[in-house]
Amino acid sequence: MGNKIINGYKFIGFEDEKFHIYFSTAEKNLNFNKNTSEGISNLENLRIWFGLDSIGYLNQTHSDIVYAYDEEVHDGDAIITDKKNIGIGVFTADCIPILIYDKDKEVIAAIHSGWKGTLKCIVQKAIDKMILKYNTDARDLVVYIGPHNMQCCYEVSDDLIEEFKKQEIYQNINIAKNRNLSLQSCIISQLLEKEVNLEQINPLNICTYCSNEYSLHSYRKDKEESGRMFSFIFIK
Repeated sequence: MGNKIINGYKFIGFEDEKFHIYFSTAEKNLNFNKNTSEGISNLENLRIWFGLDSIGYLNQTHSDIVYAYDEEVHDGDAIITDKKNIGIGVFTADCIPILIYDKDKEVIAAIHSGWKGTLKCIVQKAIDKMILKYNTDARDLVVYIGPHNMQCCYEVSDDLIEEFKKQEIYQNINIAKNRNLSLQSCIISQLLEKEVNLEQINPLNICTYCSNEYSLHSYRKDKEESGRMFSFIFIK
């Protein structure tokens, strides 16, 4: 993991041969809220800064809908592609950004998974679509789990924890401590069930709410004043 500074803005970055992965931060109040002119401008800046042909994203709705990138902005929460020099990404301010690449078939995915998407197993559905469309083998996947509201700060209702515990996939793992839910543990369980091994999974373990190392947008902390981060991946 390394920090990449562009125009004074800090990104948490990873590079692996052809694959490039970046998680934006709130350094210098960098904001990618696409419902604002500032956010749209920063998305265009991002394209220029990283030398990309285009930036693909969705109107996120906390769903389990997965799209293959086609230059349109759809309603959904996961996007996949095998196109080179196209950045695909998701917006977050506490929910979990998951970035995945298939190092053999050269396919990438960007997934937005809040509690609703996690309950609907959107990560598994994105992998299923990669398998169906691109013949991906789960053993070739590399997964990064980005900054989010981690269990240390993610207190939810008892009812929501019980809703998760009803799911068969979470029956034999510890996903909650008191009323603090670990969405990351849920996502790792989803990945393991799809035969993605632990050594293929890279959690950053950075909490948007309490991190002292990074400045990060957090809706829980800043409410309506919160900006949005953009987590994205591309193939060169």
